[in-house]
Amino acid sequence: MTIDEHPTALLPRLQDVRDPFVPDGPAPVLAHLEARDISAWFGDRLVLDRVSLAMPAGKITALIGPSGCGKSTFLRILNRMHELVPSAQLSGQVLLDGDNIYSPEKKLTDARRAIGMVFQKPNPFPAMSIEENVLAGLALTGTKADRDTRESLVESCLTKAGLWNEVKDRLDAPGGGLSGGQQQRLCIARSLAVKPRVLLMDEPCSALDPTSTRVIEETMIELAREVTIVIVTHNMQQAARVSDKCAFFLASQGTPGVIVEHGDTRAMFERPQDPRTDDYVNGRFG
Repeated sequence: MTIDEHPTALLPRLQDVRDPFVPDGPAPVLAHLEARDISAWFGDRLVLDRVSLAMPAGKITALIGPSGCGKSTFLRILNRMHELVPSAQLSGQVLLDGDNIYSPEKKLTDARRAIGMVFQKPNPFPAMSIEENVLAGLALTGTKADRDTRESLVESCLTKAGLWNEVKDRLDAPGGGLSGGQQQRLCIARSLAVKPRVLLMDEPCSALDPTSTRVIEETMIELAREVTIVIVTHNMQQAARVSDKCAFFLASQGTPGVIVEHGDTRAMFERPQDPRTDDYVNGRFG
């Protein structure tokens, strides 16, 4: 059996072989994210029905399931991007360390700063240099920093994104001139510049080649030491490789998306409790 024939053939996962984490300074305060009874609509169409999920601090939670089951909608709800759609509505709560980011007194910009997003297609600002791309988030959030702080931040974020050694001698080169995998890591670095506590990733490797995908996965494993990560992926091998927790979304024809099963990734792949989960992770549908 090759590793592509069955997702659990990839276990032990990347987390199981990483080096122990010894922080240089104080250990980061990791954030716990929780969704409670989330229902979502586009117009009068219900797309998610009372979805609840805990996404533990310092872990990678993978959202899996067939296309159209509400995974990406759920992900966008987690940092208030759902409300950008004019017809979108929702009910329920999203709690960041117990505080509801949808409370009336909570600012949208605060939610976006604390809960960053990396999209399916790399989207660096093509007219900006690599350095300017990393620092772009500071301007968008109104964060001021002196030159030394900015230089240190650029190096730190690019290092965390696994890109520093590849671009440190050409920081003034256009971000759009990088390869696809490098562009995605640049977008990760840009997200990290505002020091988010949670990083959401929507199919971040779907447009990348296998080598770039592996680098992004290794980057995710490293980042989970400092930020809580939630990833949407259709790649079962990827979910098995990188995630600690897993949630299986499913929507039947004419019914909204729900979570069928969630728990530890290893258990979800090796000992699923619901036969629909077993069928999906073993490639019998979806």
